[in-house]
Amino acid sequence: MTRIALVMHEPLGAAFAACARHVLGAEPDLAVFDIAADAEPQAEAERMLDWIRGHGDARDPVLVLCDLYGATPFNIATEALRQAAAEGLDGHLLTGTNACMVLKALTDQQENPETFSEKVRQGALRGIVNADEACRSSSD
Repeated sequence: MTRIALVMHEPLGAAFAACARHVLGAEPDLAVFDIAADAEPQAEAERMLDWIRGHGDARDPVLVLCDLYGATPFNIATEALRQAAAEGLDGHLLTGTNACMVLKALTDQQENPETFSEKVRQGALRGIVNADEACRSSSD
C-alpha cells in the first residue's frame, strides 16, 4: 500500500492532518514533515529519506504531497525522493495540496502508485468549484 507524507511550510502539514482527523473521525495514516522557516534543507531531506527507507515495508511506494511547487518543502521532498529513487525506492510527488487531495489520498489508497497519484490529483481538481451561483441563490 502506498504510504503518504505531507511536506509543507510549518504548520500547514499539521493543520491538514488535524483536518483529516476531524473529517474522518480517526487518526490519519500519514507522516507530516512541517518545515520551519529556519530549517536546514539537507537535514530535513535526510530526515524524510530516513522515513522513506525505514517506515513499514521499505518496498511500499510513497506519495508526497507538498504545498507550493518550487518552494523549500518541495525542494526538500525532491531531494529525498531523488535519493530514494537512486536506492530503488518508488516515490511520487504532487504539489498544490488542498484538503480534497489529502482526504482522497487517505480514503482511496491503492497498490498502483501511478494510478493512485493521478486519482489524488483529480480529486484536488474536483474539489475546486466556482460556487458563485450557490452564493446568489435565495433561500426562500
